[in-house]
Amino acid sequence: MIQTVTLNFFRFGPISQRLWAFAQMGAARFSMPKVPGIGFWKLCGSGTGEGFTPIPNTAVYAILSTWDNMGSARAGQTASVFQNYRKHADEAFTLYLSPTATRGSWSNQQPFRATSAPDTATGPIAALTRATVKPSVATRFWGRVPDISTVIGSDPNVLFKIGIGEVPLLHQITFSIWPDTDAMANFARRGGPHSEAIKAVRNEGWFSEELYARFHVLDAEGTWEGHTPLPHFEDAA
Repeated sequence: MIQTVTLNFFRFGPISQRLWAFAQMGAARFSMPKVPGIGFWKLCGSGTGEGFTPIPNTAVYAILSTWDNMGSARAGQTASVFQNYRKHADEAFTLYLSPTATRGSWSNQQPFRATSAPDTATGPIAALTRATVKPSVATRFWGRVPDISTVIGSDPNVLFKIGIGEVPLLHQITFSIWPDTDAMANFARRGGPHSEAIKAVRNEGWFSEELYARFHVLDAEGTWEGHTPLPHFEDAA
């Protein structure tokens, strides 16, 4: 059975909507476990700018969920908790993903099941990193992040990018979509702030827990910043 992962992004406008969304970081925790077919799930906020900053963005929130298959994933989107988010949000964007590689843990769990080989997937691929930053090195970590954000943002190949997290400063997630494995690999191999930060993570042990996962992008629905980041799926539809 091929696992499907959904990543929902919501943008909220007026202060009343933002206050509602912030309250859901607590309230929705009671609704999420009741969604039929849902497995692992996380409610996330985001950072300002391109998302890779320690300053919270009160307008953007995300929900990551795992499902046994695409059918369950699509059916789950009709649950009241997801519908309520869409009702209150000014904009919503949903990604359907299939894990192709994963290592590490998240909240002492291994949420993703890699069921397809990375080199057999066609079309866009996505990369997700999640880390628990040790409080003792949080200042050094966030000192490097703006430079990394600039490098990612200037790469002409990146189709979509955002920084989200469960807990500001300490629990961080980076997510990006690339046209193919070569484009992502070229960025990863490039020297500069990104590679330097990776070396520091390994040599100095910045994270108490980390996870890396790669996905094949199966489908995308909705818009982000007024357009479809992945027009391939819009054209197919």
